[in-house]
Amino acid sequence: MVPILTTALPTDLAHSVLTGQVPEPSRAVSPKEEYRLFCRQEPSIPLFSRDWWLDAAVGSQGWDVVVVKKGDVIIASMPYVLRTRYTMRVLSQPALTPILGPWLHELEGKLATRLSGENELMQALIDQLPSFDHFAQAWHHSRRNWQPFYWNGFQQTTYYTYVLPDLSNLKKLWAELDGNIRRIIAKAESKHRLQVRDDMSLDVLLELNRKTFERQGLVPPYTDEFVRRLDAACAERNCRKLLVAVDPHGIPLCGYYYVWDENSAYGLISGADPEYRHTGAASLCLWETVRHAASVTRQYNFCGSMIRSVEAYLRGFGGEHVPYFRVSKTPSPLLSLRQCILSHMGNR
Repeated sequence: MVPILTTALPTDLAHSVLTGQVPEPSRAVSPKEEYRLFCRQEPSIPLFSRDWWLDAAVGSQGWDVVVVKKGDVIIASMPYVLRTRYTMRVLSQPALTPILGPWLHELEGKLATRLSGENELMQALIDQLPSFDHFAQAWHHSRRNWQPFYWNGFQQTTYYTYVLPDLSNLKKLWAELDGNIRRIIAKAESKHRLQVRDDMSLDVLLELNRKTFERQGLVPPYTDEFVRRLDAACAERNCRKLLVAVDPHGIPLCGYYYVWDENSAYGLISGADPEYRHTGAASLCLWETVRHAASVTRQYNFCGSMIRSVEAYLRGFGGEHVPYFRVSKTPSPLLSLRQCILSHMGNR
């Protein structure tokens, strides 16, 4: 007689006893898969670091992430894009992705305790990075401590953006605008009778964007198809808006495209017809962008700029002048030599 098993067995093991088949071992979940789930649960992950954004920008296989966990919970992460150029491995970030870099769970305790914890988490992220010949990422402006990266041979360049930290009071935001900006906006509406529409196609923006680059003798550093792919991902999640200033005949003069998450909006793409710069379309359109952003999120990040003329213009919108870090490292002697030559030529 076959003895009866009185001890309960796991379902898969019981199945193997009855059928004689050995069950397949459960598949380990990769850090990237865990990060995907985490992005759906953690609203403080910046928009540009979220898995769906990176999927849209470089494809699901074009990026990876390192994570630090406490138990089963992710407490630090750093996504990156890996590209190979002439056998050189480059860790960076995609086009139209102004922010990447590390995310850390908010730490508690005394300042010294928090800094110690940040240093440990960042070191753990650095230790997991794959080998590379060049690394470069621009960090979120809230990430102020890059010292563990310095200790590991990285370099840092400070850039600046303008941020409106509180969009809750539109009257105050209007009052904080430079007086000349307010006059330009008023003139755009009264004298030139411009209107701002939110029903124009993405093709209108792309054409205006090309005109902006052409005026400088440049071409956009991204394709129309790339922008459409990002736009489709954002539209699916209802986190993007395109506003276009038009004249009384419906001719598009300027467009602003921005995206947002729960915490901030980010100016991403803009463009203007240079023949109509005198109308104030850009100022009107940007102000309406800020007004709309106030209805969907908390802050507005203008995402730049280090270009002197653009900085002077954005300054007039009353934002805080906020530093952010571009962190880099180039272990490759060949790439380091190239960078030195280009830097020397640029300083001549």
